Amino acid sequence: MISIVVPVYNERENIKPLYEKIREAIKENFEVIFVDDGSNDGTYEEIKKLHSNDERIKCIRFTRNFGKTAALMAGFDACNGNIVVTIDGDLQNDPEDIPKLVEMLDEYDVVNGWRYERHDPITKRLPSKISNMLSRWLTGLNLHDFNCGLKAYKKEVLKDLELYGEMHRYIPAILAWRGYRVGEIKIKHHERIHGKSKYGGTRLFRGLMDLINFKFWAGYSTRPLHFFGGVGLSLFLIGFIISFYLLILKIFYHESLSDRPLLLLGILMILVGLQIFLTGFMAEMVVRSYYSKRKSYVIKEKIE
Repeated sequence: MISIVVPVYNERENIKPLYEKIREAIKENFEVIFVDDGSNDGTYEEIKKLHSNDERIKCIRFTRNFGKTAALMAGFDACNGNIVVTIDGDLQNDPEDIPKLVEMLDEYDVVNGWRYERHDPITKRLPSKISNMLSRWLTGLNLHDFNCGLKAYKKEVLKDLELYGEMHRYIPAILAWRGYRVGEIKIKHHERIHGKSKYGGTRLFRGLMDLINFKFWAGYSTRPLHFFGGVGLSLFLIGFIISFYLLILKIFYHESLSDRPLLLLGILMILVGLQIFLTGFMAEMVVRSYYSKRKSYVIKEKIE
């Protein structure tokens, strides 16, 4: 059986069309697990209507918005199928591509979708390109589209997977680090018709912090690093600019730096920035210890 996990947040108008497309595309036995991440637009009521006509439709409703990572984890825990597919609830991913991903699971343990021709504004595409470039560099995994919502997994690879914060972007990288085979395939991508994008301007920054966090854990949940990392990197960058400026004065203008308070300030900011950044990593360890074996979400009700 194929378990299809759909995290949704205020996607009422997309629920029924998405379900109909899934029903048309999937010929095998399947279940659809919607995870309502604190919607307030009637999304849950729309899912209940579908369930009344088709018991393959299930839903997990959170008490509030806990984020996409928590929604996916709740969906994974509720899956009954031996194959798990994730797809976004905004209709920009095409359910017709699901069989292609499932077929590739004969060769791979994880299959990642690649939105080869994205129909998004430049304000989303450009940060995504930068994020993907950094992701390939830091993880060593040659994927083109880490944040694509359409993915397929063999159920066993998700066992004991612990994710916090916003680490959902790097599930394939985490699984590759564990030794599983990760593949990628081009998929269709559509413009959003209904609802509003949940994209935020801080996405690139959060993605960078999550990348650094992934590298940290791969070598030895994520929200403390977002704060400490931002402050630490900012101070480090300012200190570096000051020190670089003074270095230019020394090399090209032969100015003495021994009597410049700015030199001490630059060095101090670099050291303090590094210290704060490392404090963020320590906070990550505390968070990971605290959330171990705990759920990072609260379920209000279920439809089974």
